Amino acid sequence: MLAQNEAEQNGQKRLVSCEKARRSRCSCRMMLKAWKWYQNCLSVHPVKTQVISSGVLWAVGDVTAQYITHSAAKKRLQLSATDEEPKFVINWNRVAVTSMFGFGFVGPVGHFWYEGLDKFIRLKLHLMPKSARAVATKVAMDGIIFGPIHLFVFFTYIGLCSGKTIPQVKEDLKNNFFPALIVEGGVWPFVQVFNFRYVPVKYQLLYVNLFCLLDSAFLSWLEQQKDAPWKQWFKPFHSSREKRSQ
Repeated sequence: MLAQNEAEQNGQKRLVSCEKARRSRCSCRMMLKAWKWYQNCLSVHPVKTQVISSGVLWAVGDVTAQYITHSAAKKRLQLSATDEEPKFVINWNRVAVTSMFGFGFVGPVGHFWYEGLDKFIRLKLHLMPKSARAVATKVAMDGIIFGPIHLFVFFTYIGLCSGKTIPQVKEDLKNNFFPALIVEGGVWPFVQVFNFRYVPVKYQLLYVNLFCLLDSAFLSWLEQQKDAPWKQWFKPFHSSREKRSQ
């Protein structure tokens, strides 16, 4: 009896492992088909494909940011056992606004930025695209030019879409721009070194968009932080800039 039970159990384990292997193969085939479909779309409609993928990823990133904000607020409330736990409800208006930033700015501008940056390096500076000097130049230009513009447009656009006045948008820029620039300035160079060194130009925006899934969550979360205490750490940057302008 014991031998028979062990044999049945071993047979069931083999069936489970075979089923898992079959599902894994199906998932791999589906991912391969999706990747080939994306490659075909990118070849036929490069700008449209980049625009749509950017909008979708920024929408997903904003939903993620909303969930993070909801979870953090729930922990701060420290609900007792008798309190009803607040439900997570997606703000679809905010998702639409953030998604449109991906559609209208990140997709088209990012597409032409990476294409133009590669041409500038090859044709104007006459550098080998994958050389250390070319990669370092691309990373520097991306951080100095595209990074600040991207943050400025994001916070201005989000502020205006939320119904804020120009003075209020300027105040939000003071509170959010430098924290975002410093935090992202410590992360994106490492992301872009790999991007410019190993990823073909036509896939560079896709690679960046995958990280923008996290970036959009971070920026959306940061915009919702208002006057959080940790933002006071960046006050010296505001005061020193104001002194220079006077």
